[in-house]
Amino acid sequence: MALTTMDRHIITRTLLAYTFLIVVLVIFFILIHYLEHIDDFLDRNASMRKIYLIYYPSFIPDIILRVSPLALFLAAIFTTSRLAQSLQVIALQTSGVALQRLVIPYVIVGIFVSAVMFFAGGWVVPRTNQTVLTYDQLYIHSRAQHLYVSEIHRRNDPTSVVTVGYFDRRTETAHRVQLQRFNPDGTLLERVDGQQMVWQDSLWHFTYATIRTFDSGYEERRIVAPLDTALQVLPRDLARTERDIESMTIPVAAGYVDALRRSGLADTGPDMVGYYSKYAYPLANLIVMLIALPLACRRRRGGQTVQIGIGLLVAFVYLATQKLTEPFGYTEDLSPLLAVVLPHAAFLIGALVALVMARK
Repeated sequence: MALTTMDRHIITRTLLAYTFLIVVLVIFFILIHYLEHIDDFLDRNASMRKIYLIYYPSFIPDIILRVSPLALFLAAIFTTSRLAQSLQVIALQTSGVALQRLVIPYVIVGIFVSAVMFFAGGWVVPRTNQTVLTYDQLYIHSRAQHLYVSEIHRRNDPTSVVTVGYFDRRTETAHRVQLQRFNPDGTLLERVDGQQMVWQDSLWHFTYATIRTFDSGYEERRIVAPLDTALQVLPRDLARTERDIESMTIPVAAGYVDALRRSGLADTGPDMVGYYSKYAYPLANLIVMLIALPLACRRRRGGQTVQIGIGLLVAFVYLATQKLTEPFGYTEDLSPLLAVVLPHAAFLIGALVALVMARK
């Protein structure tokens, strides 16, 4: 179906308003963040030149990703309410154009922005977030997350388990290491003990290891120095923070969550929620466009001010619902996938119902 002049007008006006709101919201969030944490930067002797030229420019893609649904929703509300207040929507209906026909430019904009944000959130933002997380750990202790590096137990494969007393993330060195291999019946077949295991050239390197082999009640012991071994457990699997998933592209995050499942960990909820959000959150840009049309297509007493106020309320409820369901995914009281998808599915259904029930 060819786009009409009205379609192109709606698309152009919405994208222009969206761009303006993105700029305003980015400046607002950076200003608030800077005022909140300037004391942290000064107390820890941060280079203000690097803060201005490296940290905050790296922070911008993440801010855009987070505020995009809100900015797009307000842009669509503003554009639609102007059409309604100037009687253009009524004129279209009088000429025989169904209100549902107007959804086409909204869907086009929603799909376009969702696709851009999916690519940004899956490949661009994780790379810039690596810089942001590094600066946060150095200068902003309030944003630092708990690091799991002690008494680590990971399943390497169905028949072997790796135990690490302490892992130094900076040097990628594991201390007090045990690698246990089991027979299919669950009895211990072999155990490798080492004081240090270092990640070098994509292999784990023991400077000194004792290998114990168990057979029919007898133990055979031999010392190997050095010993290189290929394990499925990687350095990122031994030291986790609650924000690691933010700095991973989608392919890397997919491998990471697969390793978490394989290792048999019980506290993977936050990582799984973060992974599924990489797919689900960009869809919010499409869903808010579907909500905006039936919400703002009617003239209301009070004009655009009332329309924008209602839009802000709906946007707040939408975003708040996402934040309310995510903790259930963290604790796995709900499936992490369900905790992420549920708010989007509920508002998508609401948007479709509102579109169907809207005046033709």
